[in-house]
Amino acid sequence: MPRIVSITEAKTHLSELIDAVARGEEVVIARRGRPVAALRPAPSPEEIAARRARGFGALRGKVWFSEDCFDPLTGQDLEDWEGGSLPESPESPSPREP
Repeated sequence: MPRIVSITEAKTHLSELIDAVARGEEVVIARRGRPVAALRPAPSPEEIAARRARGFGALRGKVWFSEDCFDPLTGQDLEDWEGGSLPESPESPSPREP
């Protein structure tokens, strides 16, 4: 359960609250009893690097779309998409009989 402190208490005891967060405690700052902010540990350099790697453009050059990817579906493709029966692939196991 997080430790809830007022803004005044947070201003007065900020160093102590930062030490508490560093020990793994959750600290929530409230204004008139309503939570408005939370103190949490800063991400490690490794976490920051991982987030940047997942950012916009991270898959550039790794994802490929065929030229007809966005063409309208044919009648049969549309029927299959909307719940028609799809043919069994040769790799898929056949269902077991009870």
